[in-house]
Amino acid sequence: MLKLSMPPLSLLKVAVVTAAIALVPAVSQAETLRMANVTSTSAKEAGVEFQRLLETATDGELEVNLFPDNQLGDDRVITESTIFGDIDIGISSTSPLASLFPDLYLFDSPFLFLTSEQTYDALDGEVGQNILESLESKGLKGLAFWENGFRNFTVNGTDVVEPTDVEGLKVRTMENEVHLAAWRAFGANPTPMAFTELFTALQQGTVDAQENPLGIIDSNRFQEVQDHVTLTQHVYTPYIVFMNLERYNALDSDEQQALQDAMKEATAFQRERSQELETDILANFDEQGITVTTLTQEQKQPWQQAVIDAEIYELVKSKMNNPEYLDQLLDK
Repeated sequence: MLKLSMPPLSLLKVAVVTAAIALVPAVSQAETLRMANVTSTSAKEAGVEFQRLLETATDGELEVNLFPDNQLGDDRVITESTIFGDIDIGISSTSPLASLFPDLYLFDSPFLFLTSEQTYDALDGEVGQNILESLESKGLKGLAFWENGFRNFTVNGTDVVEPTDVEGLKVRTMENEVHLAAWRAFGANPTPMAFTELFTALQQGTVDAQENPLGIIDSNRFQEVQDHVTLTQHVYTPYIVFMNLERYNALDSDEQQALQDAMKEATAFQRERSQELETDILANFDEQGITVTTLTQEQKQPWQQAVIDAEIYELVKSKMNNPEYLDQLLDK
């Protein structure tokens, strides 16, 4: 009689369990995006808002792990780490990246933008979007421009309204060819020095004046050694938000759309919050007895004309890959 061999009972149990497991849907693992952020209050708050918006929109399928206050490195380190994929989303001021992306020299142009509205139109318009797209050449997906802010002027004992008001003043500036040329065109004596030395230099009179965004002026207490602030708004410096391109492309279309939508809302939030914080700073200056002078759009015209006469815009264009971008914005 033919005998049929049966597998041991233990093997049958294993087979049944294995088949049952195969029928259970796999539990999806949330994907985590590492996001490196800067020290700016408005940017940090916007990072939290972006995190909330994206995680809500994707039902937690995409999570954001935030690293604010430059915890993962300075602007250049963050950018390089995002290119290499060690960081998924990074934020940097545009100035340190101009050597990698020459069209970012555009934002060194003095008095290119005379109002915040002009600035936002440019950043969100054709020129700004072209610049964001150009980041793909180095493996980055440009996501948005956030607000770092306009640079403004501080000095002791005098109002500054016209370029002639800064003639002969020793003004601390960054080591930046365009900025140095512009302040010489205004008649000042631009003096580059390390930022860490600036408070003491102002206190001791080594330099007469300095220029920075209001948030930096306030957080570094320059108003303790400078009693006049003029809202020259002579240079607008944005933050640029970017993502590792390969990581972005690995997301499905729904995730990409959710990320873009969350970033758009976070960008609007960040800019509005930045404006609110500047208003608070100016109110604090008033309480501290600081004289604040606001230049009208018409009062900015002589400053811009000095830039044109000194061919500063031509200097900027010589550094750019697409100098026509600057012409487009000047023509508006």
